[in-house]
Amino acid sequence: MTTLEMPHVSECTVTDCSYNHDGCHAYAINVAGENGHADCTTFIPLSSKGGLDRVTSMVGACQRADCTHNKDLECTAPEIRVGLGASDHTANCLTYSPA
Repeated sequence: MTTLEMPHVSECTVTDCSYNHDGCHAYAINVAGENGHADCTTFIPLSSKGGLDRVTSMVGACQRADCTHNKDLECTAPEIRVGLGASDHTANCLTYSPA
């Protein structure tokens, strides 16, 4: 899989993430988690904003082998959405779907 084939982060609504300013500005995000949660592990809760000025964020790695979109730890979804999770899970992959 090349970077042109990697799924894009089409939406991120986690406003307290340092990479989110009018959308995700991380070059690539990683997804992990357990117990039914697919956490965006790139989430950083700092007041300063980071990332690249112009970017279309992609999924770099997915450790949720139980997701229907995961093939060999690579995300095969056409795109993903990131948003608030339940309780202490601040940023979740909302496209996660258990196999």
